[in-house]
Amino acid sequence: MDYNSIASEFIKYYYSVFEQDRSGLATLYRDQSMLTFEGNQFQGATPIVQKLTSLPFQKVLHKVSTLDAQPGPANALLVVVTGELLIDQETNATRFTQVFQLISEGATYWVLNDVFRLNYG
Repeated sequence: MDYNSIASEFIKYYYSVFEQDRSGLATLYRDQSMLTFEGNQFQGATPIVQKLTSLPFQKVLHKVSTLDAQPGPANALLVVVTGELLIDQETNATRFTQVFQLISEGATYWVLNDVFRLNYG
């Protein structure tokens, strides 16, 4: 398993969908999925997508700076991303970190755990 390539392709897909239509991310989550967004937890595909679609901006661009991946048990994959967000018409980027635990399902992966934090300071 080339976990670095899998992680890279997943992140490209995830952020592309996030930037175009956040509701399209629903297929990547399951009932047992959990998102921790800035310390607030949401469990299940519906609450997670409700949170993501309720974020108070119209346009966002993710600029990935680093991407690290490690294999886990039973073909799971841990992915850690750092980067910058350009939100709406802002010219100053906001730094972020996001961690995913991906679970394989056939030839695809879904998100079991998703932790997102803005990096201030």
